[in-house]
Amino acid sequence: MPQSLSKVYTHIIFSTKHRKNMIDNHIENDLYNYLGGICGDFGCNPVQIGGHKNHVHILCLLSRKVAQMNLIQEIKQGSSKWIKTMGSKYADFYWQDGYGIFSVSPTNVDKLIDYIRNQKIHHQQRSFKEELILFLKKYGVDYDERYLWA
Repeated sequence: MPQSLSKVYTHIIFSTKHRKNMIDNHIENDLYNYLGGICGDFGCNPVQIGGHKNHVHILCLLSRKVAQMNLIQEIKQGSSKWIKTMGSKYADFYWQDGYGIFSVSPTNVDKLIDYIRNQKIHHQQRSFKEELILFLKKYGVDYDERYLWA
């Protein structure tokens, strides 16, 4: 094949350090836009970004020219630096060390977009911990819960 073609949807999830509720109304929308900008800078078209007080979800098309870990490192590092410029109450902002990244079937993209848009509703009934474990089970990821929350 003379062309290199790719369309890989990825669902990225990570939380604030120690799952502190640091994503508030003051920075929330700007943060999601900033995260989308970083994705775009790396050729990873952002489809939907959202989250709740202590975590984010990013649905994007993964560029064939960037490694997953490099993209996530840039997203977390760049956004962490940016958040710290938003005021003294964010001076101690950090993301957790780990992350989850999962492939998403094109047939499930619309469902995931709705899920990410409705994070505040979902988290009236379920914590981030419960949510993450459900995603790990859904995506068939083996994990040791002792190491998820360190």
